[in-house]
Amino acid sequence: MRTETPQPIRLSDYRPPAFLIDEVSLDFALEPTATRVKAALVIRRNGEHTEPLQLDGVRLKPISFAVDGRVLAEGEYAVEPEQVTIAGVPDAFVLETEVEIDPEGNRALEGLYTSAGRFCTQCEAEGFRKITWFADRPDVLARFTVRIEADKAAYPRLLSNGNLIEAGDLPEGRHFAVWNDPFPKPCYLFALVAGELDELADSFLTMGGRRVELRIYVDTGMAPRAAYAMDSLKRAMKWDEETFGREYDLDLFMIVAVRDFNFGAMENKGLNIFNSSLLLADPETATDFDYERIEGVVAHEYFHNWTGDRITCRDWFQLCLKEGLTVFRDQSFSADMRGHAVQRIKEVKTLRARQFQEDGGPLAHPVRPSSYLKIDNFYTATIYEKGAEIIRMLKTLIGDAAFRRGMDLYFERWDGHATTVEAFIQCFAEASGRKLDDFFAWYEQAGTPHLHLAADYDADAQALELRLSQSTAPTPGQPDKRPLPTPVVIGLLDDDGRPLSFRLPGADQSSENGLIVLEQAEQTVRLEGVARAPVLSALRGFSAPVRLTSDAPLKDSYVLLAADTDLFNRWEAGQTLACGLILARAAGTPDEVGEERFAAAVGRALADQSAEPAFKALMLALPSESDLAQAVSPVDPAALHEAREALRARLAIHLGDALRRLHGGLQETGEFSADAEAAGRRALRNAALELLAADPHSDNVERALGHFRSAANMTDAMGGLAALMLVGGEAFDAALAEFYDRWKHEPLVIDKWFAVQARSPAEDVLGRVLGLTAHPAFEAKNPNRLRALVSSFASGNPARFHDPSGAGYRFLADQVLAVDGFNPSTAARLVEPLGAWRRYEPALGELMRAQLQRIVETEGLSKNVFEMASRALA
Repeated sequence: MRTETPQPIRLSDYRPPAFLIDEVSLDFALEPTATRVKAALVIRRNGEHTEPLQLDGVRLKPISFAVDGRVLAEGEYAVEPEQVTIAGVPDAFVLETEVEIDPEGNRALEGLYTSAGRFCTQCEAEGFRKITWFADRPDVLARFTVRIEADKAAYPRLLSNGNLIEAGDLPEGRHFAVWNDPFPKPCYLFALVAGELDELADSFLTMGGRRVELRIYVDTGMAPRAAYAMDSLKRAMKWDEETFGREYDLDLFMIVAVRDFNFGAMENKGLNIFNSSLLLADPETATDFDYERIEGVVAHEYFHNWTGDRITCRDWFQLCLKEGLTVFRDQSFSADMRGHAVQRIKEVKTLRARQFQEDGGPLAHPVRPSSYLKIDNFYTATIYEKGAEIIRMLKTLIGDAAFRRGMDLYFERWDGHATTVEAFIQCFAEASGRKLDDFFAWYEQAGTPHLHLAADYDADAQALELRLSQSTAPTPGQPDKRPLPTPVVIGLLDDDGRPLSFRLPGADQSSENGLIVLEQAEQTVRLEGVARAPVLSALRGFSAPVRLTSDAPLKDSYVLLAADTDLFNRWEAGQTLACGLILARAAGTPDEVGEERFAAAVGRALADQSAEPAFKALMLALPSESDLAQAVSPVDPAALHEAREALRARLAIHLGDALRRLHGGLQETGEFSADAEAAGRRALRNAALELLAADPHSDNVERALGHFRSAANMTDAMGGLAALMLVGGEAFDAALAEFYDRWKHEPLVIDKWFAVQARSPAEDVLGRVLGLTAHPAFEAKNPNRLRALVSSFASGNPARFHDPSGAGYRFLADQVLAVDGFNPSTAARLVEPLGAWRRYEPALGELMRAQLQRIVETEGLSKNVFEMASRALA
């Protein structure tokens, strides 16, 4: 049984660093199991004090320490498991150290490790301390010069941050390279890659007229698959210049693809390191979703050059300062590339599936948390997605022009510094001339606010009175909640779907779109000049990350579904109607007339020639089982699954002819294109096929198998395989065998093969998943493969994960404990599906709780997993 309780790190305990490090010289002699790292640090005391020097270091074999050239005797320093202390140092000095590390034995994939015979690094958040002694905190910024030496035949490319200033051959078949980064950075942005890699080269001419060399490094033979990533990079560079005035600052920008990587990608200054799944694509091996993610993540990591690298966070509690802001920037880029309405719907689907669920359970935390055990556990949807929503609200509240002025001021004032969320918000207060003190509560308060709208129309006065209220449920450590300033964008339609104009309080002119800022717990707003009884379209474009309810009659949702000019709210109306029908059936009170009416409305939406195919594809998708689980308590996963499947079957039967026409008419005949328009057509065709698979009386098996076998690209191949997965049986097994036989040498494709099986609705799917853990292609130590199987089952297959026997929970706990032995960061992320145990039927909740208890009581548990499991139980 575990006996010790780790102590949290608190924001309130922040103190500036006792010592600053201005210059860093690193010298790596690379060997797989015994790499030597020499470091020379130019250090100065920060302020008036006599504290000893303390540097972080984990799993380092110390060789030597020297101060200003004098080698220290053993009694002059004290090495502990996670730090070294040197007393009596001067106010300014050079510290030289040498350590030995074992990259090949580093399966946590933090610090310097090996992957597929190459050296690579991952230092965010606290990985640099596994490389050498250092003040491993983001508010210590230094200029790095790095020398790398290695066997030339085994490691022909030697890469690090900045610009290459020297390279050459050495005796005994070795060679070296020296890199210099002229911009101060925290050590978490350090990067090193060494190995045999193919290169894709290009260049970009900045708005200032400088030629920047661009390089993407990938596995041998994979360079053509990096072409879309290169194109995305160049578009992102141009967009950032045009939208935010940000020009790239070095002479060289590099990206490296790595198969073994805990995260999606890392923004190391000038040398981004990517999970290969987010960099490599061609039509045969990557889906449209892969292309879309590559475009967005390449942009995200590039945008970090200014929002994360040039300006970084003072401490890890400010993580949202770089991540939330940069997610907002990459979402804005993707909207410009792929269409604002469709992109916004996808963003909100992700937000609700991940962040709303997080905000509604024991793992809820503020966008800027106040404490943590391991910062690795706070790379969450709240930090990223909700953090981005806060930036979006800020822009809505102060307007586009003031927002741009605020960003310009932020870049000007804080370039080259580590700063805080308060300093960021202050820039916008100054730029807009508005007090934003109350707005800051969005960063400090956890939980998803619930907004309710009630409306009364006065026909004689042609006025609409809106009564708005907000409340937020208690979250761990925050029982009392305050009102948050919330932007609510509204529009009005008449019963025929025609837009109505109105005047907001204090406005001189009428408009068809307006902004109400809800600042109190309850607020009343009177709209004037409303010619007819209106249908209210509220929270347009999802203007705030809240749950919205209203007293509007059911007919209003059908008007919005048919005619709202705000496409997000048009989609939202369909989701609201579907959710109500599914929950009614799950509760034992099915509304069959309502289901038919809904099916007919979806049919009319499909027939709308003005709507884009990508939007129609989204309209065909019902709320997910995870979305539905957030709308009811206690949750009965089996009942939700059955009710959702029943509505899918009704839609498939009602719309069968239209779906078959879409499926046949959208088949591609020309050359593949990854652009948004072509991807939208494929999305609609595959959505039609998936819905047809719900009709037990159709020819769906033959149609899906034909679709799969005739697929000319991976998007359609996976569309066919996913439809067969829903049907199951011999056809699915045959398709799986054909798929594996063709793609068994393509790791990223085989990840998809594992994932589609884990999401099968078949009752015996857990047995299949257990069998796959013994498959020769399953690699638990590879995070991509582990997530493809284990996370796809636990997070993507609610009905089977929540089997009444509790076997799914035991399986997940077994995986958490096994992975914790070598990769605590990844193991901790597996805990989350157990976290909402209180919201489920009592029998299920108790089984989930028992597995969490089993986890926390395990001897030798990492801080990462202990924090996640203990918070879930608290």
